Amino acid sequence: MKIILAYSGGLDTSVLVRWLKDHYSAEIVTFAADVGQEEELDGLAEKAKATGAVAHYTVDLVEEFASDFIYPMMRGNAIYESQYMLGTSIARPLIAKAQLDIAKAEGAGAVAHGATGKGNDQVRFELTYAALAPDIKIISPWRMPVFREMFPGRTEMIDWCRANGVDVEASASKPYSMDRNLLHISYEAGILEDPWFDPTTDENKGMFKLSTAPEDAPAEAEYVELEFEKGDCVAVNGEALTPAGVMKKLNALGGKHGVGRVDLVENRFVGMKSRGVYETPGGAILLSAHQQVESLTMDRDLQHLRDSLIPKYAELVYYGFWYAPEREALQALIDDSQKNVSGTVRLKLYRGNITTVGRKSPVSLYDENIASMEGVESDYNPDDASGFIRLQGLRLRARAKSQGGPVIARQSKLTRE
Repeated sequence: MKIILAYSGGLDTSVLVRWLKDHYSAEIVTFAADVGQEEELDGLAEKAKATGAVAHYTVDLVEEFASDFIYPMMRGNAIYESQYMLGTSIARPLIAKAQLDIAKAEGAGAVAHGATGKGNDQVRFELTYAALAPDIKIISPWRMPVFREMFPGRTEMIDWCRANGVDVEASASKPYSMDRNLLHISYEAGILEDPWFDPTTDENKGMFKLSTAPEDAPAEAEYVELEFEKGDCVAVNGEALTPAGVMKKLNALGGKHGVGRVDLVENRFVGMKSRGVYETPGGAILLSAHQQVESLTMDRDLQHLRDSLIPKYAELVYYGFWYAPEREALQALIDDSQKNVSGTVRLKLYRGNITTVGRKSPVSLYDENIASMEGVESDYNPDDASGFIRLQGLRLRARAKSQGGPVIARQSKLTRE
C-alpha cells in the first residue's frame, strides 16, 4: 500500500510519517505544497525521508495559487463573516488537488492529512478529494480512536518522537499554531483560545510575521497605485506584474505600514466558534483597490446583485466547496460582472489604514456633468425626479391612508419661538 501524506514538517506530520508507515505497513510519500511559505519549506525532503518517507515532493504552486484561486476570489470581494479574507480556506482545495495529482503519478491508493477532527481543514481536504477522486481512500488519523488514544496531546507526541528517534524541533510550550501562504498568515489555538487575550502588547507582538505593528509603522504615509484589467490587478506603481508578483509586492508594502491585521471569533463549519488572528497585508490592499475600481465601472443593479451573493460565495470557500457546482455558477456570474472593471486606483497607506485618494477608468460610468451640483447641462433633468418620487411614494401614501402608516415610537418635542 502506498499513501500520499500532505506534509509540513511540523510535529504532527512528522509523527504521521512513521505512524502511518507502521500502522498500515505502507510506503509513505510526503508532499508539501509551495503556496508561498518561503523559508518554511527548507529541508523538508531530507526531514521527511529521515522520518520514514520513501520519497518527497515539494510542488511550486505559487503562481497557480495567485492566478487561479486568490484572483477569482478577489473578483467577488469575498470576505467570511465580514472580516476574514479566507487565506487558509482558499489554499486548501489547491493543495488537495496537487496531492491527488501525486497520488495518480505514484499509483497510490490512499491520501492522508494531519488536519484535526475539530477544524475546517479536514472538511476542505476531503470535499476536494470527493470532487476530484471519488474512489480514493482517505486516511484522517485525528478522527481515528486508535490514534487519539496514542496521542491525546502535544506532549505525548514529543515524547513519542524522542523515544522513536524522530527528530522534531518542537516544544510543549509553543503558545499557538500558525499557517502561512502567499495571501496571509493565520494564528490560532494555545494562548489565543482566550478571546480576551491581547496579542498586540509589547510582550506578545513578536508573534506577527508579515506586518509591522501600526504604532511602529513609518510616520510618513506612502502612496501606491494599482492598475486593473477586467477585475484583476495587473500592475503596481506602473510595473506590470504576474498575480503572484502583485501579491508579493503588496505584502511588502502593506506589511511595512501595518495594514491587514484582523482578530476575530468566527463560526467554523463543524459548528463551534473559534478565535483567529490574521495578517493579510497584500490582500487588504488588493481588496480595497478592487472595490474602488468597481465603484466607477460597475452598473448599480449588477453590483448590488453581485454583492448580495458575496456571503454565500465566501461561505462556500470557507466550508471547502470550491469544486462544487454552485461555486462554479457563482464564479461565472462574478467573472462576467468584471468585464468592465478596469482602471487605476491610488491609495494612501499609513499606520494600519488604507485610504483611497484617487480612482480613474477609461470606461468609468461616473459623469461629472450629471453628478455636479452646479447648473451644468446634462442628460439628467431634475423635473423628471418629481414623477419618480411620486411613484416611489405611492404605496407609502396608500398605507398611511388605509392602515394608519408606520408606528412612531415617540413624538418630537416642539418649542415655538
